[in-house]
Amino acid sequence: MRLGVLDIGSNTGHLLVVDAHGGAAPLPASSFKQPLRLAEHLVAADDASPGTPGTLVSAAGIDALAGFTAEAMRVAEDQGCEEILAFATSAVRDSTNADAVLEEVRARTGVAIEVLSGEDEARLTFLAVRRWFGWSAGRLAVFDIGGGSLEIAGGADEAPEVAWSLPIGAARLARAHFADPVTGAPGTPLEEDRVREVRKVVRAEIARDAGRLLRGGAPDRAVATSKTFRSLARICGAAASGEGPLVPRSLPLAELRPWVPKLAAMTIEELGQLPGVSPGRAHQVVPGALVAEACMDLFGLTALEICPWALREGVILERLDQLSVLDDA
Repeated sequence: MRLGVLDIGSNTGHLLVVDAHGGAAPLPASSFKQPLRLAEHLVAADDASPGTPGTLVSAAGIDALAGFTAEAMRVAEDQGCEEILAFATSAVRDSTNADAVLEEVRARTGVAIEVLSGEDEARLTFLAVRRWFGWSAGRLAVFDIGGGSLEIAGGADEAPEVAWSLPIGAARLARAHFADPVTGAPGTPLEEDRVREVRKVVRAEIARDAGRLLRGGAPDRAVATSKTFRSLARICGAAASGEGPLVPRSLPLAELRPWVPKLAAMTIEELGQLPGVSPGRAHQVVPGALVAEACMDLFGLTALEICPWALREGVILERLDQLSVLDDA
């Protein structure tokens, strides 16, 4: 069957159309995406609705989300999709007006978007990695840096033994710690003291629950997914995406560590010219590198293998598993 997966992330809205059936790898047929940057459309609640705590998706963010969703549905229809699996992650999940945002999008487009919990996001990403590497990978540790959050999961089965989410995504950190407080523009090159402070924040956040993964023992395979990890691996010498998904890629800690101060000293323009880095995400490279380095340091890993499958594939695989059970019933 032809499935459409509508992924509303903190950075990007992405419709992935795949041809899929049980027992086979989902085959990408079409891709449509736009830079929504919902993490940057979060405003203090007091600015939008006095007396309400937390953060809200702004009116501009709602308009961008509804517009993208409507256009994505037209693409899905043109591509002959039989079913659409629509979900949102950290930026919507963490906003206090999430229900109102999704109801507004549903009213404008007819699309019901499900909000994934951080644990489900980590669990489904783990499922995708397990299916990609197979049982011979043994015990897995999986890390995924998104725009709004970091997901961590580990275990020896298809369902992880531990899975959790932390609010230290690359876009969130860039906006909270490195952006100009007036203009919101990234302030690069970055001050050494500011980088050190963010490094401290990131490591304390990860270390707080690190024992959940460490108690299971050393993983047989440590794996990373997401655009941020792929970009960092490319900077450190991994093969370009044009060489195909089957080429092994990794992010070695020994290669990444000396890059961190060099990245912090670069301008946004220089960062955007690095291999694997898109100009629209250049401001997220340094916070992403700090999170990646911390993951390897705190969990005693010398490198992370890069998996081309991630959350979207996990959502597809779980849906195929559900359909297979229905067919057998």
